[in-house]
Amino acid sequence: MDFIINLLVTATVILILSYAMSSVHVKSFTTALWVAFLIAIVNATLGWILRGIFNLVSFFLLEAIVSLIVTALMIKLVDKLVKNFKVDGFLPALIIALVTALAIAAVGWLTGRNDDYAFILDPIHNLTAQYLA
Repeated sequence: MDFIINLLVTATVILILSYAMSSVHVKSFTTALWVAFLIAIVNATLGWILRGIFNLVSFFLLEAIVSLIVTALMIKLVDKLVKNFKVDGFLPALIIALVTALAIAAVGWLTGRNDDYAFILDPIHNLTAQYLA
């Protein structure tokens, strides 16, 4: 179930960013969903290998940055594979990777399934709980 939710969140982020950024082009939500699926598959296979190599080089000190860069590279690879999806440049791919990571972390935190990023979003939760109580 988490995989499907992550796919929907990723597809939604890609579609929203295609409207917000002129350098990202997606034909439809179906294309965005297909792109999200391919990014997940490529990121889980080839991306896993690249993250391992780059993390060894950086001595695991920059794990989050390496993960974002590798995800951006996988987005550019999927850009070459899907004809109705186009990302003009590496920086938009990096922005897609960052926004997607933040959105998935937020959805996981809101649903209570992912406590890994609770330290980022916990001050927001405490502030809103204080005003809503």
